[in-house]
Amino acid sequence: MATRTDLDEVEQAICEAIWSQRVITFTLKGCTRVAEPHDFGVKKGARKLFFYQVGGESRSGHPRGWRWATPAEMRTLQVLDRRFAGARPVPSGRHQAWDRLIASVSRPTLVR
Repeated sequence: MATRTDLDEVEQAICEAIWSQRVITFTLKGCTRVAEPHDFGVKKGARKLFFYQVGGESRSGHPRGWRWATPAEMRTLQVLDRRFAGARPVPSGRHQAWDRLIASVSRPTLVR
């Protein structure tokens, strides 16, 4: 798929990737990430993506695990043909609290 750069296109691509359970790749703070997008919405007044990183790079040196991203900071987003199985267990057993959930792998959303 073509690389996404416009913010509206990035957010639409994130939603489509969540709904079709497709892996995405993007650059965030200089690191290339390969991720399963799980939840996208508004948290504390800002649009955020909650994702599970499955590959790529990380500033912490741990390229796997749960992470947050702000779409405005994401660069060169691509939705890959590769699919992921769906929801992952959360170590705490609790879901994130959202002001407004736009798209989710594990919870129903009104927007589509």
